[in-house]
Amino acid sequence: NYRLGIAGFLDLPGAPANRGLLDVIGALRWVRENITGFGGDPDNVTLFGQSAGATIVGGVLATPGAAGLFRRAIVQSGSGLGAFTTEQAARVASAAAEALGVTPHVDAFAGISDDRLVDAASRLAGIDLRTATHHDPLSGLSPFSLVLDTQPAEAVATGHGFGDDLLIGTNTEEGLLYLVPTGEYATSTGKDVFDTAARSHPNPAQLVETYRATRPEASYGELRSAIMGDALFGAGTRALADAYAARPASATFAYEFAWRSHALDGELGATHAMELPFVFGLTHLPQLLGPTALLGPDRPPTDLAVRVHETWIRFATTGDPGWDRYGTERRATMRIDAEWTRVDDPRSRERQAWSRASRR
Repeated sequence: NYRLGIAGFLDLPGAPANRGLLDVIGALRWVRENITGFGGDPDNVTLFGQSAGATIVGGVLATPGAAGLFRRAIVQSGSGLGAFTTEQAARVASAAAEALGVTPHVDAFAGISDDRLVDAASRLAGIDLRTATHHDPLSGLSPFSLVLDTQPAEAVATGHGFGDDLLIGTNTEEGLLYLVPTGEYATSTGKDVFDTAARSHPNPAQLVETYRATRPEASYGELRSAIMGDALFGAGTRALADAYAARPASATFAYEFAWRSHALDGELGATHAMELPFVFGLTHLPQLLGPTALLGPDRPPTDLAVRVHETWIRFATTGDPGWDRYGTERRATMRIDAEWTRVDDPRSRERQAWSRASRR
């Protein structure tokens, strides 16, 4: 477990930065020192996370203090480009201090109860974190993230990555989770699509043109979802995969989870978090099934859940999930659906559009 929100990630003068990430490293140290007492192997530890947890895993990969604490990592729908700059983090700290009526310093926050911190955190949504040199890497989704001078993907690309093997990927329709349940998917307009692009890319018109060219029949909701999904997860995942694949001593494997849920009138699709019940082998749980539940009204293929679960275990055990390594020439990726298919460099035009973006 690691601290969340203000306790874990608010960047305050006088306090260590990225305390939630430090919690993860502390837990890894404990595991290394104690795992033999539980029959485990300290030299065969896998760290994995999803969404914010996956972004933290990316941060741990680039943290010198984590060297030797794990052998493999799994990054599910995270981002190697998801960290805030110190300028962006200072805006969040000022807003939190204003909400609490204190100064933005650790001494002023020290005596505030957890209940008040949680309440203040819930009122920080919507802060504009765009600066003269940087876009908001979370597109306004959250005011809390890692705070780093160098993005994890960029740190790994310059030789600062740790761990031997990496399994990394996203879901095909990540952005739907943020639009379909709220009704925004069906009501999206051209302006909404452009505004979504403008929050995360220096040339939004060109970005929208690229997505329209690769999806000529797409609705505004589909375009908005696709851009949002790549802004939050896809672009940063590809950047981290490319950086890690360039390390000669490492093995990188990429996946795309494509199984579509028919929840919410069939619109939820292969959205953010859809892979989780399959990874943990929990697709049978009744609370996950139904017209408005995550997996929808149709029971998923049992063999798919078994295979995904066994694949993750296999990677953690051996470092090999069972398909070709990802490299920057072919970018071999396993598309996971009822049938599993290897594809090379999926969505290459979108990847190129993001890689051309100015990232400082």
